[in-house]
Amino acid sequence: MTLDRQRSIATTAEVSGFGLFGGIDCRLVFHPAEEGSGIAFRRVDLPHSRPVPATAEFVARVPRRTALSDGHSTIETVEHVMAALAGLCIDNCLVELDAPEAPIGDGSALPFVEALLVAGIVEQSAEVEAFRPASPFSVEGNGGQTIEANGDPEYRVRYSLDYGPGSPIPKQSACVAVRPETFLREIAGARTFVLASEIEGLRAMGYGRRATTENLLVFHDGGIEDNSLRWPDECARHKLLDAIGDLALCGGRLTGHFHATRSGHHLNHEMARRLTTFPNSSRQTLRRAA
Repeated sequence: MTLDRQRSIATTAEVSGFGLFGGIDCRLVFHPAEEGSGIAFRRVDLPHSRPVPATAEFVARVPRRTALSDGHSTIETVEHVMAALAGLCIDNCLVELDAPEAPIGDGSALPFVEALLVAGIVEQSAEVEAFRPASPFSVEGNGGQTIEANGDPEYRVRYSLDYGPGSPIPKQSACVAVRPETFLREIAGARTFVLASEIEGLRAMGYGRRATTENLLVFHDGGIEDNSLRWPDECARHKLLDAIGDLALCGGRLTGHFHATRSGHHLNHEMARRLTTFPNSSRQTLRRAA
């Protein structure tokens, strides 16, 4: 199987659990989809709901996570699902949920990756078209956050994390060439994290009331609460995972080199939007080597 043809899954796959922010039980089901249909999410618990395309056009602005909405249906915390699909180079898939928010699992993309691999990945007949930066450009946040994009034959993402002096989370960076084997080995299992000092405020907002150290890494001055790291730079790897999922909201595969420095979901979304607009990027057909 090659990566120059569109890909879907062979059969359905299911992941169940509860949402990190809202705490509502959710059953998420991946379905095969026809070539050219892309990735879409549908709320089966809402009457008259339609698939919401997983593109930047449908991003709803919410704090600390990625949400999609068409005005009728809203689907929250989709970044780990999107990262799993993008990391495995799955182009066409319908994702159905019976709740407003995707399950958090262990805080990584691994539960979704494992379900998709059990379902099986199939090659379709249509060629892949990928977005590629036509020339170097960047997007910037108000606090010095940046994402730089450059043309490159392969898709690579680097994330540089720096919460400043005194943070329990040290300065670190991670980089990956985004291919199924490297994504599975190096990125998929990186878990979401939070500072212990943030938890009280987040729970006062109604967030994370069912979450435990089984769902996220909690950092305090003494280290990590009731858990251990899978990699020394797991936090940077998780932010890289989020970026892969968010950048996939351009609506297709990517090539090029992207370097995100201290970026979050909103800046990632802006880069995804910019990738779909001329003259920042172009479309190219991925063809197998002769």
